[in-house]
Amino acid sequence: MPPSPRRPADRRRRGPRRRMRTVDEFSAGGLVVDVEHGCAALIGRLDRRGRLLWSLPKGHIEEGETAEQAAVREVEEETGIIAAVQAPLGSIDYWFVAEDRRVHKTVQHFLLSAHGGELSDEDVEVTEVAWVPLTELGSRLAYADERRLVRLAAEILEESA
Repeated sequence: MPPSPRRPADRRRRGPRRRMRTVDEFSAGGLVVDVEHGCAALIGRLDRRGRLLWSLPKGHIEEGETAEQAAVREVEEETGIIAAVQAPLGSIDYWFVAEDRRVHKTVQHFLLSAHGGELSDEDVEVTEVAWVPLTELGSRLAYADERRLVRLAAEILEESA
């Protein structure tokens, strides 16, 4: 006898579907570049599957802080590098679910130049940090939107050279 076809799960058995609360979050960060050495600082974080994903440093904008100030602070907290904003690169927005809520996150990114500090992965949210040659950023970054911003940053750097 052939197996019976699978039927879609009956949602009524699981009880009423709860509507998740939607919240907006705002962050800032960016591409911090050491032009003299032709490299940029990236952070690596482990995803839920344990894979190391490389991305640009970023974090929440604190109350009373501008996006530029938050970007400089977050870069230093997550990489140990002291940097200054050179130019805006644009924003990326995305959705995710966390703690029974839908989050719409908007991240403003900037091109920053490194002025001091020492590369460090002491931030608890960061697994690894690395100076990566500018020519390798496209293959190292995990997210397409960040790779797009890096291409824009390369154009800005070429124009200012």
